[in-house]
Amino acid sequence: MNKAIIGKKIGMSQIFTTDGKVIPVTVVEAGPCPIVQKKTVANDGYDAVQVAFGEVKATKVTKPVAGHFKKANVEPKRYLRELKFADCSAYEVGQTITCDSFAEGDKVDVSGTSKGHGFSGVIQRWNQHRGPMAHGSGYHRGVGSMSACSDPSRVFKNKHMPGQWGGEKVTVQNLTVAKVDKAKNILLIKGAIPGPKGGLVVIKESLKG
Repeated sequence: MNKAIIGKKIGMSQIFTTDGKVIPVTVVEAGPCPIVQKKTVANDGYDAVQVAFGEVKATKVTKPVAGHFKKANVEPKRYLRELKFADCSAYEVGQTITCDSFAEGDKVDVSGTSKGHGFSGVIQRWNQHRGPMAHGSGYHRGVGSMSACSDPSRVFKNKHMPGQWGGEKVTVQNLTVAKVDKAKNILLIKGAIPGPKGGLVVIKESLKG
C-alpha cells in the first residue's frame, strides 16, 4: 500500500460528466492527517505510521494523549489510526497527509463501521420470509426449522438466527475516485461506502486495482 488517508463520510451527492451522464458519489472529508508517531521494526516489531484526524477541544483529551500529541508537536485530534505503507521511511513525524495524494481515477478500498440496527430478528436481519399470518399459525416471525431431529441432532454453524445486526467493520473494494478538491479537503468517491453520515472511514489504495 502506497497511499492511504483517514476521513469522515459527509453524505451522498451526484456529479455530471462532460457528456451529461450522472455519477452517484459519496462525499468524504479526507484529512488533513498529521503523522504523530512512527512504528519501526526495531522498537515495535513492524513498520507503520500513526496518523490523527478530526478536530477536538484540548479539554476533551486526557493528559497521556495530550502528552503524546505534544511530543510530536501536533495539535490534539479526535482519532488516531495506524497505516502500514509499503515504504514508511518516506514519512516523518509532523508531516501531513492530504487528500491530493489521491488523483481522479484512482482505485481505492474504503473501510468503515456499518450502521448499527441493534438486536434484530431473522426477517429484518437475514430477509427471511414470515410464516402464515392466519390465527391458527401461532408462528409468524420466528426462525423456522432449526435442524433435523435425529441426524445430525444439532444446529449447524452459521445458521441464520436473531442477533446483532450491523455495527461491524465493512470494507468496499475497488471503488473509483471521481474528483479531488484539495482546497476543501474533499474526495468524491463513485458509489456508496460503509457507515452513517459523520462516520469515520479509512481510504486505502486498492489491493485489486
